[in-house]
Amino acid sequence: MAVVVASVLAAGALAPAASARPAPLSPSSSSYERAVPPLTDNRGRVLTLRGWNVEDKANRGEDALTAITERHFRDLSANGFNFARLLVFWDDLEPRRGQYSARYLHRIERILDWARKHRVHVLIDAHQDVFGPAFGHRGIPEWATRTDGLPFTPNPDDWFSEYFQPAVQRAFTHLYEDPDLQRAQAAMWQVLATRFRDHPAVIGYDLINEPMGELRPGEEPATAARRIEAEHLTPLYNRLARAVRAKDRSTWIFVEPTPIVGEGVPTGLGRIHDSRTVYAPHFYNTAMEAGADYDPDAGWIEAYEAAVTAYPARHGMPVVVGEWGPLNNSLPHMGRFYREALASLNRYSSGWAGYVWCYGGGYCAVDGRGRFRTNKEETATPYAPAVAGAVRSQTYDAGTRTYRLAYRAAARPGVTELSLPPSSRGWRVSVTGPARVLEKGARGGWLAVLAWPGSEVAVTVREAGPYGRTDHP
Repeated sequence: MAVVVASVLAAGALAPAASARPAPLSPSSSSYERAVPPLTDNRGRVLTLRGWNVEDKANRGEDALTAITERHFRDLSANGFNFARLLVFWDDLEPRRGQYSARYLHRIERILDWARKHRVHVLIDAHQDVFGPAFGHRGIPEWATRTDGLPFTPNPDDWFSEYFQPAVQRAFTHLYEDPDLQRAQAAMWQVLATRFRDHPAVIGYDLINEPMGELRPGEEPATAARRIEAEHLTPLYNRLARAVRAKDRSTWIFVEPTPIVGEGVPTGLGRIHDSRTVYAPHFYNTAMEAGADYDPDAGWIEAYEAAVTAYPARHGMPVVVGEWGPLNNSLPHMGRFYREALASLNRYSSGWAGYVWCYGGGYCAVDGRGRFRTNKEETATPYAPAVAGAVRSQTYDAGTRTYRLAYRAAARPGVTELSLPPSSRGWRVSVTGPARVLEKGARGGWLAVLAWPGSEVAVTVREAGPYGRTDHP
């Protein structure tokens, strides 16, 4: 064991985000037809991503991305998070057709460097809201927006309803169907993949945020969503995956269904012919987005979980929820919502990114002083960012602040990483089985467990009493 400890520490027990590159997935088996497979890194470790979206929607052009600072990633890491979904906009990257902004690419790289420094994996998200700037939002450039002269009426009191304006819907149809726009979107992704394929912070590419499409006359939204996913999004994702793979062979590719999945509607997506694909639905409820409190008796979380797990289980794809979290997080039932939502997410997903890590009100995770806003502290719990072996079980009891992980260590030596959020009381860590706890610095409470290959290991992390201490047997 001493020799193994020394060799692993020499190699870097808690490697930076560089270790996020995926290992090849094995072919789908009968077990994958019943369960969602985990996300893995290039050492075969089972990954858990927990974090927040990071964005700058206020600035564009020369000032694009300037609202994002190193503080975002320092604070994420300090609170135990290891994941950020970074919003980037095609209209900033390619403001004129064929002319890509060197300044914008440099600023993305600077953000990725901060993420690496603070041990945060980054998902690069090609974001769009209501298609793009042609409709007063961000995303698809104006030069790539075709409406056939159909009308658009802004609705600032309900911006999401603008997706159903005829001009916006027709713009999506042209994006999906016009060969020159297909080539332009693929070329945009090749620019990003070529520039960032070797950056150690990058874990994946989210090909398009919350894609929508054009409803046919008299068509119900759920029926339209499944048709759009089958006829437009499946070819789109396969087309963009091929474009990315021409430049980057290993980084995970994230694909989203239409937003209606948040209402518990199963997706109509078909197979994505890439073995390194992650299913990345969003977790929003229409009533709560409109300001309503969580209704524990509505069965929404159960319906959502059933809807989002069938597709990835069938196709052998890990799940990472790309956005979630209500606007009015201090309503009477929101504490229960966070507890039940997190329990659900932890049952089937390899991680999630809350919306959004910013300093203020609204959706912001923390206030101007960096303190969690009401109920959002529930997202900061102990977990295992990387497990070197097969996970048998992992649970978290919010009442006793106790996290338990059981796993069978891999056949070759590897380090299991633990993340402990800040606690004034400290944490007690105990391990059963032939394993040792290694402390590799105190940043964000990161610990490591080294187990004998092939052994059965159980780790318990419990918040100590008022005068407790962090205990490493």
